[in-house]
Amino acid sequence: MPSKVSCLYILTVVCWAGALWYLSISRPTTTYVGHMSIPIHKTVKPRKNLTFTNIRTRPINPHAFEFVINEPKKCESISPFLVILISTTHKEFDARQAIRETWGDESTFADMHILTIFLLGRNTDDDLNQMVEQESQIFHDIVVENFIDSYHNLTLKTLMGMRWVATFCPKAQYVMKTDSDIFVNMDNLIYKLLKPNTKPRRRYFTGYVINGGPIRDIRSKWYMSRDLYPESKYPPFCSGTGYVFSADVAELIYKTSLHTRLLHLEDVYVGLCLRKLGIHPFQNSGFNHWKMAYSLCRYRRVITVHQISPEEMHRIWNDMTSKTHLRC
Repeated sequence: MPSKVSCLYILTVVCWAGALWYLSISRPTTTYVGHMSIPIHKTVKPRKNLTFTNIRTRPINPHAFEFVINEPKKCESISPFLVILISTTHKEFDARQAIRETWGDESTFADMHILTIFLLGRNTDDDLNQMVEQESQIFHDIVVENFIDSYHNLTLKTLMGMRWVATFCPKAQYVMKTDSDIFVNMDNLIYKLLKPNTKPRRRYFTGYVINGGPIRDIRSKWYMSRDLYPESKYPPFCSGTGYVFSADVAELIYKTSLHTRLLHLEDVYVGLCLRKLGIHPFQNSGFNHWKMAYSLCRYRRVITVHQISPEEMHRIWNDMTSKTHLRC
């Protein structure tokens, strides 16, 4: 039989072994960096702004352009009945001046505020940019952002106008977007279409409505590639030569554009934004997007006429304002 001393020795060894085993499984495993002990099992915090909601609402067309020329105080003390946004180019001073002196004259209607704003981008010719800056200092009716002024950037120009109305003239009731070679019969626009004595409309959009599809001929001015627009039909859209909408739509279109892939065909693009908003444009036969031979009675019936030179604009305006007594 083993002695009492041997049994005591064996018991002591077993106790120490048990104690060491317990310490080895209960001590936290660590990794060492220098003299710092950092637990391996760390709680990893999720990265911010990576939710599906944020990914879906992140702008794909942020319109990150600065105003080079602006008129931020033009609506500061007034609530215009109508803001007219006119797409123009740097060399079209004669056209702008003809509009200022005829249908775009802001003082024509004494009983309501009408604002005329000319929209431009930046020209690659600094001399032309300086000329427009000087013109702006005289007339205070020009707004410019720092994108290149070109045919393919007409959409940016219109979005700039929408942004301007939403930001600096939110109390306006109606907005018209048109071009610098358009004659506008202001009496018909104001009194027959918009009717100042009626309740202002909301989510309203009207003009010459076009139902068409993309032109795939690369030689066409209105060519649209399948990559850019794969659908076979455009949503209904109003000819960019002239359309009218309630001022609340300006902000809606601008905000929608931030999440809508940009197209160079401005009027088609606005139609895409309207479709997203669930706003259907109303057809109005008074908007003409073509050249129309002049006669006093014919021009009295319309709202817009296309391809009018500065000289013609003066002649038509003088004729219509001086012969109001003549019946058709």
